Amino acid sequence: MTLISPEFSISFVPGCTRAARPSSRLPQRLAAVMAVAICWAAPGAVAQQALGLIPPPSTGPNAQSFQGSVVSGVATGTVIDLSLDDAMQRGLKHNLGIILSGAETASARGARLTQLQSLLPEIDASGKETVTQVDLPAQGLRFPGFPTVIGPFGYTDVRASLSWSLIDVASLHSYLAARHNFTATQLSADDARDLVVLTVGNAYLLVIADETQVESVQAQVATAKISLDQAVANHQAGTAPLLDELRSRVDSQTLDQQLIVAKNSLEKDKLALARTIGLPLAQKFNLTDKAPYAAFDQLDVDATISQAHANRKDLAAMVEMTKAAEETRKQATADRLPKVTFNGDYGDIGPTLGHSHGTGDATGTLTVPVFAEFALRGVAQQAQAQLDIQRAELSDKNAQVDADVRDALLDIASSQKQVEVARSSVDLANEALKEAQERYANGVSDNLAVSQAEQSVAQANEQYVASLYRHNVAKLSLARALGAGQSYKDYLGGK
Repeated sequence: MTLISPEFSISFVPGCTRAARPSSRLPQRLAAVMAVAICWAAPGAVAQQALGLIPPPSTGPNAQSFQGSVVSGVATGTVIDLSLDDAMQRGLKHNLGIILSGAETASARGARLTQLQSLLPEIDASGKETVTQVDLPAQGLRFPGFPTVIGPFGYTDVRASLSWSLIDVASLHSYLAARHNFTATQLSADDARDLVVLTVGNAYLLVIADETQVESVQAQVATAKISLDQAVANHQAGTAPLLDELRSRVDSQTLDQQLIVAKNSLEKDKLALARTIGLPLAQKFNLTDKAPYAAFDQLDVDATISQAHANRKDLAAMVEMTKAAEETRKQATADRLPKVTFNGDYGDIGPTLGHSHGTGDATGTLTVPVFAEFALRGVAQQAQAQLDIQRAELSDKNAQVDADVRDALLDIASSQKQVEVARSSVDLANEALKEAQERYANGVSDNLAVSQAEQSVAQANEQYVASLYRHNVAKLSLARALGAGQSYKDYLGGK
């Protein structure tokens, strides 16, 4: 994977390029971070935002949880190096979305076991030691010449009992539904890993963009200082008006303010990155990877879509949820069927275990619902409505998978062209700035052209980094759309 380190700055939101405006940087930063999660938030909803990301499965933690984590370790006094791979591994281990997905999988496993037990026999063992004394008159029994009190006497009873639903079709469908739901949560947990990769990757790229912005503004401050010194010298020499000096001072102070805002945004975005990967917020770190760029090879759209349908875990989870709804609907129908249960016990009973005898009983029960029509019909209608919803969402999800892949490929192609054009614009803007500086130094023009050229350079730099950012996020989105988020390096480096 080829890495490059752009020496420019940008203020942007995904899918939008703007000139640097300190007052709007915070909303843009929040929009960029939250867009990754929000666009996956509503189950079955169509993601309609600039990055073209994909909605999540209808199970699993909500999108907000992927912005948090369980903090691991304590902050040290040293500055640690954090590569993109390190950030990903930390996120896959400590991100709150991953942890909640694991907990939901465990809960679904428990629900499946509970439903399984209804199909299996229940065997209980008991042991009783009984001592009894009976007052016959208190029971209304009086016999002449017969003792009024009987006992005390006792017995020992050791017994095993069995209860088993031999025929219970409704419970069978309940278990099958629980099994499909468990499989769906497992698939959703796998899908959550891809979402963590996308969330952490986006946060990492945002910090890179902030660092680039700080470096760019620092370079612009240095350039503005040279222009200011030149304007002051020319004014003192009487070769330039005071207006040139004032214009240079305004430009210099404006850039100083932008540098303060850029540094503040960098620190906030580093905190956001630390939150997603479970790093202590007080821990200082440096990013070792810079913005990667590699031209992306054109892919066969139909083959890519087929790959997405085969690999997308959220789609597979929705298929399992639809199967669970089908089993629930069958359960509602099976509630009308007879049920056959068996109950029995066997044990030894006697004054003592040494003087006991085996006894037992067995009971078979056939239960047939006679009049529960309204309840049965209501449950069936509810189950059918849920099944219709799941089928509609599954159909929409299949269409959404196609759209996700096509959107990502379009974004990659568009942003790749933007990167190439922006590179040329940066070269042209720098050449124009150099020409304006030479003209001003030679007294051919005032420094208004220099100020305008500096703004053009800043804008060209911003457009370049914006297109680079969009290109990288689009490739991450394609990896997510194909269900291959954990192979992100293959896509960031070109494929």
